[in-house]
Amino acid sequence: MSQILPIIQVVLAVLLIIGILFQRSDAGLGSAFGQDTFGGVKYEKRGLEKIIFVGTIIVAILFALSAFAALFIK
Repeated sequence: MSQILPIIQVVLAVLLIIGILFQRSDAGLGSAFGQDTFGGVKYEKRGLEKIIFVGTIIVAILFALSAFAALFIK
């Protein structure tokens, strides 16, 4: 198990990066410089975007669990 865990972590890390990069960002650069973004239009995730969002959360949880498992297996 200790030989396959690093491979699982690399695969999960790549999937996590891909999931984060595919998500839409509504914040923009203006919020980094203090512009008010609260008055904007509310946006609800639907369809493929929601699937990617939920999938990214699941992959992040699996990645965190595999990192904790690596601590106890060694």
